[in-house]
Amino acid sequence: MKTISSVVEQYIKKKPFLQSALAQGIINLTSLSRIVKPEIEDELGKDIRNGAIVMALKRLSDDLEFRATHKIIKVLKNIGEITVRSSLTDFTFFISESILEVQAELLEEVNKNKDVFYTSSRGVNELNIVVSNSLDQTVETLFKEEKCTQKAENLSSITVKLPAENVSVPGIYYFIFQRLAWEGIVLYEVISTTNEFTILVDDTQVDVAFKTIKDLKTL
Repeated sequence: MKTISSVVEQYIKKKPFLQSALAQGIINLTSLSRIVKPEIEDELGKDIRNGAIVMALKRLSDDLEFRATHKIIKVLKNIGEITVRSSLTDFTFFISESILEVQAELLEEVNKNKDVFYTSSRGVNELNIVVSNSLDQTVETLFKEEKCTQKAENLSSITVKLPAENVSVPGIYYFIFQRLAWEGIVLYEVISTTNEFTILVDDTQVDVAFKTIKDLKTL
């Protein structure tokens, strides 16, 4: 049998942004109850008092599942070094039988200059390469026989070192990317290792993105 509490909980769970704001206690529950009331009544097939919805929202915000946000904040307060690199280019190529050999040639060029930025990730059908602008021509020359599906210039990277416990607390990446989305930051690429992740953004947005991530340490 459906109850007000169960219907309200399912409604909130379908709206992650609302769920996060509720967990942080930054929503007026009375106002929210008025907004969700029509949908809750449709689901239950009867009229519901606003007060009953407010109580359901209050219990939900105190629930242990929603308290997970506090665990996330504890991890984010221990974010380590944040490194920014600018003037980068992002290439995307279709994977071919020869592309790994070409990539090996590129690595030889990268090793000749330790100051350049280089990172790469491989999916099922695509190979992504991000390099300093100074290597643009090198990449285009070496990969001239490969099919480039996208090239984006004037990008910056932000690399964030996370504490080791990030692998045991669910929602870390969601929480970070949610904050970036709220600020209107467009992510060109996301590249991660166990305790680090790198995002690629337009040069014009790097300052806002850096501040947004840095401010997570003060939540």
